[in-house]
Amino acid sequence: MEINTGWLVVAFLAATAHALYSPSDDVIELTSTNFQQKVIQSGDVWLVEFYAPWCGHCKNLVPEWKKAATALKGVAKVGAVDMTAHQSVGGPYNVRGFPTIKVFGLNKDKPEDYNGARSAQALVDSAMQQVQKVVKARLSGKGGKSGGSGGSGGQGSGSKAGNKDDVIELTDGNFEDKVLNSDDLWLVEFFAPWCGHCKRLEPEWASAATELKGKVKLGALDATVHTVMASRYQIQGFPTIKVFAAGKKDGDATNYEGGRTASDIVQYALDAVAENIPPPEVLEVVGAEVMKTCSEKQLCVVSFLPHILDTGASGRNQYLTQLRGMGEKYKKKMWGWVWAEAGAQSELEEALGIGGFGYPAMAAVNSRKMKYATLKGSFSESGINEFLRELSVGRGSTAPVKGAALPEVQTIDPWDGKDGQLPEEEEWDLSDVELDDLEEDTKDEL
Repeated sequence: MEINTGWLVVAFLAATAHALYSPSDDVIELTSTNFQQKVIQSGDVWLVEFYAPWCGHCKNLVPEWKKAATALKGVAKVGAVDMTAHQSVGGPYNVRGFPTIKVFGLNKDKPEDYNGARSAQALVDSAMQQVQKVVKARLSGKGGKSGGSGGSGGQGSGSKAGNKDDVIELTDGNFEDKVLNSDDLWLVEFFAPWCGHCKRLEPEWASAATELKGKVKLGALDATVHTVMASRYQIQGFPTIKVFAAGKKDGDATNYEGGRTASDIVQYALDAVAENIPPPEVLEVVGAEVMKTCSEKQLCVVSFLPHILDTGASGRNQYLTQLRGMGEKYKKKMWGWVWAEAGAQSELEEALGIGGFGYPAMAAVNSRKMKYATLKGSFSESGINEFLRELSVGRGSTAPVKGAALPEVQTIDPWDGKDGQLPEEEEWDLSDVELDDLEEDTKDEL
């Protein structure tokens, strides 16, 4: 009997293949039966990986994909499609290789290709940029799906008008389960039905709830009826807004002191979400991919650190710790942060006007405008902070990038974390050298 070995291989792969993600992961399994409802018809930003279980690159991506899913929980959705089982899902999106990553943002019918670094940080940054686009579009009334709720309130102005149903009704009975036992960020309004300020806040609160749906929870509790929770949080006036931070809760809350417009509430919530996003990595420029990822950000902060022989491992680590601290301070900006050793990327230094100031040095690049600014003050916490603060508010002198394009960077080995080693000097054996002959030669020359 003739056996088709090709089919045996396929059967073996199908039998041994298994999904890369489990139900216990924060990565959501997407299939041909749930993709339309979960992704296309939702108001959430989605990062979707199309993968094959046997794919080596897909397996390498798993830990970073899981890490990104956990970091983005409550902010954006992270899903995965096993293309060996659900080929029809990837067909409309021209999936030809694995893994293929698509970003479903404002326009679900036209997802964007993700071509950034395969790290959790880069994935989170991409998702946060999409979230901001969606929220700004909704606030301006330009569109963006909100989970099918837009316009259902009968007000005819889309998600900008808000949907009262997006405000979650809280009671003494459900408060602990919905708010205190959740990992979501919650803003809770304690109100009284007869309160005039509460009535004026109502449409703004509904609008903000609609804009933030899938990212931040907004609730309302009638404090005249549900007095247990009102007493617990010492509500003295109406409306009082309490903030319950994302993550595991201990029952404590902070007072919301921001503005009472939908825009104010949304901005506050997004800033609070950003506080829970991990700080950016400070990456060494060891190849084109690192610089490409950094240049895709609004600003790319590039530092040039002294040679390892000048500072040793301890000195270099102090500089890197300082840069990570600045990254943490400005993480809401979602800038990119990279560094290179002095002289290792000389063409990049030249393009950014580094020279004459010594090392360490710093430049901030806007790749869209091809302009940069250099740190003229001290490379210290206060000096860098002043430099970045000026840039963050649109001040500071800039110059065009030389050549109107960032140069190709050199591919080098990354720093091994150790002290530098002086090159070994070649030893010379002088035992066979006749000193008398050298003296004679010297006399002849004179």
